[in-house]
Amino acid sequence: MNRLEARRVVLGYGDSTIVHGVNVAIPDGKITAIVGPNGCGKSTLLRSLVRLLTPSAGSVVLDGENIHTIPTREVARRVGLLPQSPIPPAGITVKELVARGRTPHQKILRPWSTTDETAVMSALHSTGLTEIQDAVVDELSGGQRQRAWIAMALAQDTPLMLLDEPTTFLDIAHQYEVLDLLHRLNTRQERTVAMVVHDLDQAARYAHHVIAMSDGRVAASGTPGEVFTEELVRDVFHLDARIIPDPVTGTPIVVPARAPGETR
Repeated sequence: MNRLEARRVVLGYGDSTIVHGVNVAIPDGKITAIVGPNGCGKSTLLRSLVRLLTPSAGSVVLDGENIHTIPTREVARRVGLLPQSPIPPAGITVKELVARGRTPHQKILRPWSTTDETAVMSALHSTGLTEIQDAVVDELSGGQRQRAWIAMALAQDTPLMLLDEPTTFLDIAHQYEVLDLLHRLNTRQERTVAMVVHDLDQAARYAHHVIAMSDGRVAASGTPGEVFTEELVRDVFHLDARIIPDPVTGTPIVVPARAPGETR
């Protein structure tokens, strides 16, 4: 049994249904990429997996229990979320931001401990931020800022990390910097990672497991080689493409089948 699953989950906002009866399992100890066109329900599904959104039907199961029966603080000790484009408080330093990840572990009679300090310093070290821990987050580069948020999620010390488009608004070098970091956290610390990703080639390169969504449903799930087929790319993304192997990793690369300026 995987620690985190969605079972026949229906999700939406108000009278609008976004996700329709989805079954999803996040494999333990792996990196899972959730892909799909805009508006297909990727972020909505991710929000439900950390109990930020309540299903109108079905259930999210964490460690064999309905997640909505588990106390909020306990959920936060097991699952961490990095939302899309988070905004730091004005003037906060890197270390202060990372320390906020320890909030679920705080107690009224023990607000801070050596365990908390160790977790924060370990998170700073793992993300390469020790030397700039006193810098103001607003003054960092995009890649450094994103690493600071990931460090905060690390300090939360959860076995499961969920990230909503962690490379959004980053240039190409910083995108791979963040993805390489997540890969190291997965391989060295055995963190289970699930992330919403737009770039299919990056999803194929870094993920062990891929969930492709379309119109609020799961169109396919499995390894990158199983999911990224010419048929799926055409059906889900409405793109005629060829799938070729990455010359470095051997993972699939999606190549549009028509030249620039060529009409359908």
